[in-house]
Amino acid sequence: MSGYLQNYQTFPGAAEPKTAEAKIAQWLEYVARKTPDLEGFAKSLADSEAGRKLLYAVFGNSPYLTQLFIKNTRLIQSLLEKGFDETFAEFLAEVNHPRIFLHIEEIMAYLRQAKNECSLMVALADITENWSLEQITSALSSFAEITINKTVDFLLARAAGFGEIEVQDIEIPGRNSGLIILAMGKLGGRELNYSSDVDLIIFFDSEKVKYLGAHNIQHFFTRLAQDLTRIMQDRTEAGYVFRIDLRLRPDPASTPPAMSVRAAEIYYESVGQNWERAAMIKARAIAGDIQAGEKFLQYLRPYVWRKNLDFAAIEDIQSIKRQIDNKHKRVEENLLGYNIKLGHGGIREIEFFIQTQQLIWGGREMDLRIRATCEALEAFAKIKKIDEKTCKDLISAYRFYRKIEHRLQMVNDNQTHSLPADQEDFDKFAIFMGYENPEDFEKELFATLNKVQQYYAKLYAKSPSLASSDEEASGSLVFTGTEHDPETLETISGLGFKDPVIVSETIRGWHHGRRKVTSSKKARELLTELVPAILGALSKTINPDSAFAKFDEFLSRLPDGVQIFALFYSNPELLELIAEIMGRYPYLAEKLSRKPALLDYVLSPEFYLDMPDKEQLKAKLVENLHHARDYQDVLDITRRWTQDRQFRLGVQLLKNQITPEQAGLHLSNIADTVLSVLLKHTRKDFAEKHGKIPESQFAIVAMGKLGGAELTFGSDLDLVFIYHAKNDDAVSSGPSPLSVSEYFLRLSRRFIAAITALTPEGKLYEIDVRLRPSGQDGPVASSIKAFEIYYDESAWIWEYMALTRARVISGSGQLQKKIRRVILGVLRKPRDASELAKEIDEMREKIEKQHGTDNPFDVKYVRGGLIDVEFLIQYLELCHSGQYPELIQGNLHLAIEKIGEYGLLPADDVAALKNAAEILLNTQCILRLIGSEIPAEETMTPAMKKVLSTSLIPGAEKEPAGDEIKFENFKKMLVETQKNVQGIYRKVISKKYSGSV
Repeated sequence: MSGYLQNYQTFPGAAEPKTAEAKIAQWLEYVARKTPDLEGFAKSLADSEAGRKLLYAVFGNSPYLTQLFIKNTRLIQSLLEKGFDETFAEFLAEVNHPRIFLHIEEIMAYLRQAKNECSLMVALADITENWSLEQITSALSSFAEITINKTVDFLLARAAGFGEIEVQDIEIPGRNSGLIILAMGKLGGRELNYSSDVDLIIFFDSEKVKYLGAHNIQHFFTRLAQDLTRIMQDRTEAGYVFRIDLRLRPDPASTPPAMSVRAAEIYYESVGQNWERAAMIKARAIAGDIQAGEKFLQYLRPYVWRKNLDFAAIEDIQSIKRQIDNKHKRVEENLLGYNIKLGHGGIREIEFFIQTQQLIWGGREMDLRIRATCEALEAFAKIKKIDEKTCKDLISAYRFYRKIEHRLQMVNDNQTHSLPADQEDFDKFAIFMGYENPEDFEKELFATLNKVQQYYAKLYAKSPSLASSDEEASGSLVFTGTEHDPETLETISGLGFKDPVIVSETIRGWHHGRRKVTSSKKARELLTELVPAILGALSKTINPDSAFAKFDEFLSRLPDGVQIFALFYSNPELLELIAEIMGRYPYLAEKLSRKPALLDYVLSPEFYLDMPDKEQLKAKLVENLHHARDYQDVLDITRRWTQDRQFRLGVQLLKNQITPEQAGLHLSNIADTVLSVLLKHTRKDFAEKHGKIPESQFAIVAMGKLGGAELTFGSDLDLVFIYHAKNDDAVSSGPSPLSVSEYFLRLSRRFIAAITALTPEGKLYEIDVRLRPSGQDGPVASSIKAFEIYYDESAWIWEYMALTRARVISGSGQLQKKIRRVILGVLRKPRDASELAKEIDEMREKIEKQHGTDNPFDVKYVRGGLIDVEFLIQYLELCHSGQYPELIQGNLHLAIEKIGEYGLLPADDVAALKNAAEILLNTQCILRLIGSEIPAEETMTPAMKKVLSTSLIPGAEKEPAGDEIKFENFKKMLVETQKNVQGIYRKVISKKYSGSV
């Protein structure tokens, strides 16, 4: 027995001596009671110096091993008498011996007992240093392979017994079955951890499998993968065998746990990533149809091992490395809680060091295609790709880290890679590692971590940093592999994203080609470089999560990523613009996410130039329509043309190149232009079926905001259609003749459909025709005669008020003059000022009952808002236009100018109204742009508040005050403005029923 404890002086001490003593007594009592024939062996072990060291090492450090030790004394005896090698070889042979299991529960119980024995033997071989690291990991790997094979054979045999599949050899069902089990990661390299997950990929060859079941082959293998996972990892009273991780398969978030070989081949050929190439270095067929598995790996060989140096892949690998290392230059000063696998200078950096070099050189040097980490390092040293010292240092560090890793996992059988976070526990762990002084352990670990990191940093010393400016994300940004990188989540969270997991998962999806835009290899390589800049730009918005979601939606609609990512790469300001839109301007974000082609217009030379006048706009639209092949083309071209310019105005407004008032005028000019040009094409298309009415004319009258040339983003268009025919009894020519009224009624409806129809390019505008004579009860199109009679005899006061904003935007010059003459004639009729004021005030009270609000941001309906401003102006226009014809302006700003010019209000009131109209209209315009016309303050995001205050208070952007103070100042200004309007309204209308103003 003592021969196998000859290295007792290297045994770790007991972190818990009192616990060790108590457990020794408990063990001796247990042996005497349960296995009295072993009592002599137990006492002999406890009385010997080497034996007691062993018992202290186990009982004083690991509760998990303690329980296994107490219950497996006979196994301990065999180990110490026969030796570790012989005992473990006999154990593996026993486990591998063919057995028939009738139920899942039976095989689960058997494998768990075997796993407990395996864990105990390997742990003791490690603690006593009877085995090297390679022997330890090889033993664990061999046991894992046997248990997986035994489970696969059980499941296939059971399926064959149920008549679901046909197998060639019932004793070895996996042979020639078409089921492929690939071991990846540490099991693939035969480097399995003490408490490691087992990374597997499950494929099946549809052409080879003889499936006889009632479902389909995919359903069968999905269920088999689930059963395999259940048998291996479900916890029972006896524990578990191995945790199974199937996430290294192609795009695990979108694919079943078992995939067909053909689907896998297509994936790797089309969207396989470089990190997946690196993962495939360790791939090994271990169970099922080994021959089919090796054939599949042979097929993938050109994918993994490229004959020529692939510089694009090298850049991609370098980008991944720089993301990992971004702005982290040294090991943390405190090792408490340090992750020995993922931390800087840890296991991952050694593995990354060698695997990336294998990808670069393995295509040309076959001797470098080695799965095991240490062997691969030695192979590189042999052909002088790395020097001997580097090789020795990294191998030494790797073995040291794996020892730490194993001891960490032995304590409680946890899959952990982190050192204890508590100082007392850290000191105890140092003792378990064999250090009498914890400071010595800490000193050696620090030195090793720093040495590895130095080698790692030299790997791409000449590579530029991905974070070259403050505008890019700083910190670890790794989206490779199957798990979310903890440091990456921390980086994303630090950037201001509230849900870093969603951000990480989405970006991983981009790399998997789940968006068409990232389906090409080149696009994904560009994306790797751009991710820090993308996250950095989006993080500067007030709501990064919302901005990111909109950006993802934008990407989802792009057909190809190479062009757009190249644009971002060469035009960082374009990426910043998109981030700002996504984060602050939902109206524009919606437009851009639905129509990514708008970016083409952003890059045009004219995008940031002043918007041309109506004549130039019309000429440009007419020029574009020369390319139309038919009427459908006309509809699509007008939509693209309009959306381009609306988006251009929105961007110019957010860039403070134009004011909201200027935006309103330009938006109105765009609407005027597209309506007049589209009407001509609609009439031409309509005439092909219904001909023309001889000597007839047709006009469009704009009302509301369009009539006042004060259109806002997303506004409906209030339109009235008027026609004139020399002969009211005329009939149109063409194959389907119509009467005059029916002709223009159908033409109007056809025109409305042309504007509102949803084509692949969207719609132009929503149309509201309720301001026509008789409203919803009247015909959509009115003759000029009926229009005049209605307003002479039947119109309501509110209709006269609405008419003050009427503006003819299309039609022959003669008809336009007639319409203007009728409108002015109606509006200039004498009215009783007191009676008019009373009717208007009663109308305002009705509106108050229906839409009343105290919300100052409801700038239309709140007391002192736009309705009060409009009612004031319309009251004065209806009272005084007979005396001052030019008072009728339609546009609020121009009308107020005339009111002041004619002295209809005191100068102070005129100034107050002018200021109010500007503030209220501008606020409404900005609210539309940020996607909420009537927000409540409590629902406003910080982004909305900032946009409102900085856009509407001159110079606010440069003021040092905080965003909340700026917003409070804006709110105060808005409320004060509304109070001023209320005062003028009461003075002019509410208290003036008895006389003139």
